Amino acid sequence: MQVLFKARHDQAADLREQVEHRVRFALRRLRWLVPRAEVQLSDLNGPRGGIDKRCQIELRTDGAGSVVVAAVASDWRSALDSALARAVRFVLRTWRRSRDPRRAIAASAR
Repeated sequence: MQVLFKARHDQAADLREQVEHRVRFALRRLRWLVPRAEVQLSDLNGPRGGIDKRCQIELRTDGAGSVVVAAVASDWRSALDSALARAVRFVLRTWRRSRDPRRAIAASAR
């Protein structure tokens, strides 16, 4: 799996290895379905503080197309974990729906 990392903030850039490791760990079961992941970390309002650390994850999947999920938290690790959890749930739900025989029968009846 290819993991691309983008960050404009110095503190976020220091988390590069941890982010790549966390993404690979969270998507280890879906490696065959998600060949590429792109992670962007940004600080929404700069040095003013607050709940403003944003993590955007774009997963390029073989079956579901491109999946983009974003999360905002007080620190980048929490934002990353939240965005990863949502992205994994979405990809799994889409994959399960595509394999559901009831949906295939209903689609062919139309």
